Amino acid sequence: MKGYRPVDPRESPRFAGIKTFMRLPHVKTTEGVDVAIVGVPFDTGASYRVGARFGPEAIRSVSALLRHHNEVLDVSIFDHCSVVDYGDLPVNPGYIEDSYKMIEGGLLPILDGGVTPIMLGGDHSVTLPELRAMAKTHGPVALIHFDSHTDTGDKRFGRRYTHGTPFRRAVEEELILVDHSIQAGMRGSVYSRDSLDDARKMGFDLVTSVEAQERGIDELIRRIRDRAGDAKAFVSFDIDFVDPAYAPGTGTPEVGGFTSREALRVVRGLRDLDLVGFDLVEVLPQYDPSQITALLAANIVYEFISLIALRKKYESEG
Repeated sequence: MKGYRPVDPRESPRFAGIKTFMRLPHVKTTEGVDVAIVGVPFDTGASYRVGARFGPEAIRSVSALLRHHNEVLDVSIFDHCSVVDYGDLPVNPGYIEDSYKMIEGGLLPILDGGVTPIMLGGDHSVTLPELRAMAKTHGPVALIHFDSHTDTGDKRFGRRYTHGTPFRRAVEEELILVDHSIQAGMRGSVYSRDSLDDARKMGFDLVTSVEAQERGIDELIRRIRDRAGDAKAFVSFDIDFVDPAYAPGTGTPEVGGFTSREALRVVRGLRDLDLVGFDLVEVLPQYDPSQITALLAANIVYEFISLIALRKKYESEG
């Protein structure tokens, strides 16, 4: 297949060159492109630790270790997908509503060009403008949300836009198909007895971490697939879905989460769904001294690309 693909590490060492994702070409175009890796370096929505603005840089740096063939899904991704690193969308540090307009406006040309975007956050507040752009292009989408928190809060310090409120706002703005949307991995202490019920009342299916672990990963995958059905779906993956033993570099860590192996297995279970966009958020490199959080994040993004490639493989085979 002709198209954009990474530098071959057998011909150029991994430590050389500019740090794009998987050493892909940095090209701001949609022509001849199937997938675009897009940085969203904004963290003004964070309520505790900040630093996710450096997440895209950290993920790109360690992604040089990734190779072209996904052995588990049995797909050589660049035989089926032309992929670029589009660079970062513009943001205005400290000004969340300004940044929302810039993120939405920067993403729309990518979507209008028929390209599937994979965003590297940034804190989880950036998902709202991403969903605004997705809805303008695809209409409301199913949300598949991996996180230890529902992020369906209303206000914090009187403000409507934080990394804890994007999905309440998305429901209010009718950006998502709530009847096809699911949130998985919720755990940890909460503010009140009915904290999780708020998300359920909005229409989300919600699977807590304890429930998912007791019933098993296969059952979680089945529930996600049944919920999304044939709808166009957007995947939002907060790295704190994973236990801090495996992903310490995040803003609001919660113990009792999933292993890195379980996280990869769940993402691979999304095969055959109609996935039109992805993001991975809340990687904070200053709390990740050994880079294991960034490395896991890069591998999850690699699985996202693999899912798109696998669908294209099936389509080409009829």
